[in-house]
Amino acid sequence: MFPPTSRLNLPVLPERGNLRPLRPANTLPNLRQGIHRTVLRAVPLGGELDDRRHMRITHYLESLDTKVGGPVRATLDLTSALAARGHEVVYVTKDDTSAPILSKGLLSDARPGRVVVVQILPGNGLILGSGPAWHACREAIARSDAVHVHGIWKLENVALCREASRNRVPYFVSLRGMLDDWSVAQKPLKKRLFHAAVGRRHLELAAAVHCTAQGELDQSGKWFPGGRGVVIPNLLDLDPFRSPPGTGRAQRAFPVLTNGRPSVLFLSRIHYKKGVDVLIDAAAILKSRGVPCNMIIAGTGDDGYVAEMKARAAGARLADDVVFVGHLDGDAKLSLYQACQLFALPTSQENFGFVFPEALASGTPVITTKGVDIWPELLSSGAASIVDRTPGAFADEIQRLLGDETARLGMAEKARPYVFRAFDENALLDQYEAMYSAGVARRGPPQLS
Repeated sequence: MFPPTSRLNLPVLPERGNLRPLRPANTLPNLRQGIHRTVLRAVPLGGELDDRRHMRITHYLESLDTKVGGPVRATLDLTSALAARGHEVVYVTKDDTSAPILSKGLLSDARPGRVVVVQILPGNGLILGSGPAWHACREAIARSDAVHVHGIWKLENVALCREASRNRVPYFVSLRGMLDDWSVAQKPLKKRLFHAAVGRRHLELAAAVHCTAQGELDQSGKWFPGGRGVVIPNLLDLDPFRSPPGTGRAQRAFPVLTNGRPSVLFLSRIHYKKGVDVLIDAAAILKSRGVPCNMIIAGTGDDGYVAEMKARAAGARLADDVVFVGHLDGDAKLSLYQACQLFALPTSQENFGFVFPEALASGTPVITTKGVDIWPELLSSGAASIVDRTPGAFADEIQRLLGDETARLGMAEKARPYVFRAFDENALLDQYEAMYSAGVARRGPPQLS
C-alpha cells in the first residue's frame, strides 16, 4: 500500500520586481487570461541594450488560436512584455481567435507601450505579393525596426522576410521546434525540397535564428550552417503561479481527484506524438501490479484520435482509472496541476514544452523523455525524472515516486524555486531586447534577389 497521498503547502511567493520599463509599467499585462508556460542558457549576443530606446517590432504568426499550441502562448507573453517596456508591437496574423478584444485594431492604432493585433485575410496574397493583406504587411514592415516571424514551413513567412530585407529591416526567425530531428523526419521529402529551394538561404540571411533550448540549436544548426543561432528560453508570465488557486476548484470539478488514490496528470494536445497511448498502457501495467492510480488526461485533439484513445482505455478495462477531462485554462488548469501528485508526458518531441514549467511552478514533479529539448535543464532542477518512452519505464517511475513520498515531496520542494529562478521575466526580456538591438545595430542582411 502507498502512504496517504499529500500535497505540499505551497508558499505564496513575494511579488516580483516590476519589469524594468522604458515608461512606468507596474506589471506584465496579460494578453489572454491564464497565460503560463520553461529552459536554457542564452548564447551571448555581444552587447547589452544599454541605451534602451523604443523599438517598433512586428511579429507574424499564422494563427493566434491558443488551441494550436505553444507558439501562440509564447508569442503572446513575449509581445505583452515588450510592450510593458515601452516598445511598439504590431502582431500580424490571419486568425486572431485568442487575441483579447482590446488588443485588436489597425496599424494606425500602434503606439509605444501597446500591442496591436492586426488580422489580415487568409489567401495567397502574401506569397504572390499582392492584395490588401500584402499591402498591410508591407506597411507594417516598412515602419518597423525589427520583424520577427514564427515558424519556417510557410512561403508567406519567407515572403515577409524578403520584404523586410528589401527595406533593410533585420528579421528574426523562431524555429519553434520545426527543425528538430523528429520534426524533420515527418514528411521529410517535402521539407528537404522546401529547405533546398528557399529555406536555408532564408535562415542564413536572418539577423538571428532563435531557438528556445540548446538542444534545439544542436539539432537544427546543421540546416543553416552559415547562419546566426541564438538560444533564449520562452518568456513565461509567472504571475498566476505566485499565488496559485489551490486544489479545491479542480476537486469540485472532477470528483475522481477525491477518491483517495494518487493522481497523475497528462495535460497537452491529444496527439500521437504526445504519447497518450504510452500513458494508458502504463496505467494498465500499474493496475496489473495492484498500484492504485488515477490517470487524468487533460486536453483536446482530433475527434477520431481522441475516440481511439478512449477506446484504448476502455479496452484495457481502465474506464475508472483513466479519466478524460477536456481542455482547461486559467485557474482551472492551475488548480488541476496542484491537485495531482505527478505530471507525466511521454512525448516524442518538444522544443520547449510550456507544461513542464507550469507543472513545476505548481509544485508538481515531472516525468518525461529525452524527446524534450530542455530535458537536461529539467533533470538538473532536481524536480523531474527523465525516462525511456515506453509504458514500462513510465509505469516503473510512477510507481517509484508514488511509493516514496519522501522522494516525491523532495522533488516538489525544489520545483517552484527552480522555475522562478530559471525563468525570471526581466532576465529573459533583457536577452530578447539584446537580440533585437544587435540586429538593429547591424541594420539587416543584404537585399535578397
